[in-house]
Amino acid sequence: MWAHSLTAQDYQDLIDRGWRRSGKYVYKPVMNQTCCPQYTIRCRPLQFQPSKSHKKVLKKMLKFLTKGEIAKGNCEDAPMDSLVEDAVAGDFALINKLDIQCDLTTLSDDLKQSLASAEKTKGRGPQKEEPEEFAPAPQREEKLWSGEPSQLMKVLTVPKPGKGADLSKPPCRKAKEIRKERKRLKLVQQSPTGPLRGPQGQGQAPSLGPPKAKCNQPKSLEDLMFDSLPEDAAHKLEVRLVPVSFEDPEFKSSFSQSFALYVKYQLTVHQDPPEECGQTEFTRFLCSSPLEVEKPPDGPECGYGSFHQQYWLDGKIIAVGVIDILPSCVSSVYLYYDPDYSFLSLGVYSALREIAFTKQLHEETSQLSYYYMGFYIHSCSKMKYKGQYRPSDLLCPETYAWVPIGQCLPSLDNSKYCRLNPDPAAVDEDRSQEPGRVQVFHKKAIMPYSVYKQQQKDPSEDAVVLQYASLVGQSCAERMLLFRN
Repeated sequence: MWAHSLTAQDYQDLIDRGWRRSGKYVYKPVMNQTCCPQYTIRCRPLQFQPSKSHKKVLKKMLKFLTKGEIAKGNCEDAPMDSLVEDAVAGDFALINKLDIQCDLTTLSDDLKQSLASAEKTKGRGPQKEEPEEFAPAPQREEKLWSGEPSQLMKVLTVPKPGKGADLSKPPCRKAKEIRKERKRLKLVQQSPTGPLRGPQGQGQAPSLGPPKAKCNQPKSLEDLMFDSLPEDAAHKLEVRLVPVSFEDPEFKSSFSQSFALYVKYQLTVHQDPPEECGQTEFTRFLCSSPLEVEKPPDGPECGYGSFHQQYWLDGKIIAVGVIDILPSCVSSVYLYYDPDYSFLSLGVYSALREIAFTKQLHEETSQLSYYYMGFYIHSCSKMKYKGQYRPSDLLCPETYAWVPIGQCLPSLDNSKYCRLNPDPAAVDEDRSQEPGRVQVFHKKAIMPYSVYKQQQKDPSEDAVVLQYASLVGQSCAERMLLFRN
């Protein structure tokens, strides 16, 4: 439907029923019929913890601002990158756990423990053979000279000149092993009795006394993002929140630069034809908004409405995030950026900035506590990355209840379209039950549909209005005005 004008609360209620806007065009996917069901997704910023890949992006930006150019490599940026590290988050948790456990043990102790666990599991079914480099020296010798051709080949094969490892240099060590060894040596030096030995000399670690004041809690998003820059930083980044209005002097003065950036982005990243990237298309798509500007006393200082978050680097706009600020959330609409800076993963960075911005607005307005990321499509990798911003919820397409995404994934793996609400008795609490109370705007007059219906003889009107009422819900149907000509 075309929205000539919407209050912030009306649009908040619409997106909580699966609607989204593109300019003034407001649409809702037919979930059980489309080939790729689009589930509304929201993140909970108050509980959000950046993943390892998120931290990498923040550190990369900090390094760029501090020192200048960094190795760009071959980096293609999505609106919010989905990296392999996130997909194996469980492995990272295991690695972190092992790092803690191994702080007070030597690498040889680790290897012995690995071998012991391998012996225990032996005989429980086919197991992968233990790599030779983890076997003790005597065991390695027996294997090497056991007469097996494969083993002999490994020993007798000599690298050709210029290829293979340089045997004159010490073997390489993994960075993780070096970190553990440094930690162990540091603890040995800090111990008042020298080497970490137990009372009976059994190699047990003594108690290190009460915990230090330093806390090992992970850094918050704000700590990572707003880490202070030195005075001689190579670059300056500023994020400006600008209302989408040609009456706003800041928006008006930056419009030409913002539009030029949009054209460059669409041509380069999306390969759009130039005729589809005109100023009219840009204005209709990202500058025209049906949202009415509201500044209630209990709302945020910036008010509710549509905004552009402009990322200024050394006096030049390199990215623009289009957002809506609503009573309960910050809703992400679109992002366009300078492809020359794609090595900074601006899609990920801007999403993290918007999450942090939502937390900032929450301090002003307690009910504003969610970050809406648009649609999540489980069967599409380009849209699936949004599920990596956790904790997050998906909107049930039948009951319009929010369900944690972790509970939804098993069902979505089996079927593209699912009723996500696990409660079989749950229903749409705001379903249309009295279509006669739908508000209609007809001939410059406002009237309930029951009155309008008496003036019309077209039987098709009923089907249209009933469908409209069921899709927007009873609350919006009684507040919004459905234009009929």
